[in-house]
Amino acid sequence: MFDPAEYQLLDFGDGRKLEQFGDVILDRPSPAAEGADRSDAAGWARAHAKYQRTSAESGDWRAKSKLPDAWTLQHDAVTFELRPTPFGHLGIFPEQAANWDWITKQVSRYNGQPRVLNLFAYTGGSTLAAAAAGAEVVHVDSAKNTIAWARRNAELSDLADAPIRWIVEDAKKFAERELKRGNHYNAIILDPPSYGHGPKAETWKINRDLPPLLTTCAQLTEGRRAFMLLTCHSSGFGPAELEALLADTVFGSCQAGATARQLEIRSADGRPLPAGVAAHWPE
Repeated sequence: MFDPAEYQLLDFGDGRKLEQFGDVILDRPSPAAEGADRSDAAGWARAHAKYQRTSAESGDWRAKSKLPDAWTLQHDAVTFELRPTPFGHLGIFPEQAANWDWITKQVSRYNGQPRVLNLFAYTGGSTLAAAAAGAEVVHVDSAKNTIAWARRNAELSDLADAPIRWIVEDAKKFAERELKRGNHYNAIILDPPSYGHGPKAETWKINRDLPPLLTTCAQLTEGRRAFMLLTCHSSGFGPAELEALLADTVFGSCQAGATARQLEIRSADGRPLPAGVAAHWPE
């Protein structure tokens, strides 16, 4: 998890969350906080900036004073560069910290250097956690600018020379090509969106495309699988659904399958804010 000096969820409620990233306090939308009451209404005045949506896909940062263009955050051996984007993102999803800790543990216990495939890899949190622990990683994301951001995080983390391949490609297409090439992996990490587009206008729809992708992932790791992590933030994909999907596509009904749980972030007063679902194998 994060050191509180690096990240804290200060409060949430009324469809928003108040977070502290280093020295910067931000007020952002949070659908999971709809219907919840804020525990410290006065504390929200401390926010340095508030993100307000102006359309379905963009919005504005309304700052009391100029936000930094970029600043850094530390999680164990990994340093992240944060930037306020027009989409309200910063380049990090704090709920993933528990998964990074789990990845570090899995790589460290592997006898040798595992080959890890990270699909929908974003700015590299899972990639860098695996690489810092000693893995060889193939990092795949469809957005060239996001790959550049991930490489910047690698530089900041003294992992620029780590065995990481950076691939700008549609995740499903890349996995299928790897299978045809005869390449294999010891571990696969996936964080698929509900909808998306590849660099060549490929479309991604999670209900349609995730099951066949998982089948490909099963083939890529057959006979050598050390661990697998699937995280999901899409409606209709709860813990039971992820476990059943992985049983159907990867593990079969006769094997010990993945264990899924609700991802959450705890606020300063201990309340849980739901933040998606993670399925791990082994537990």
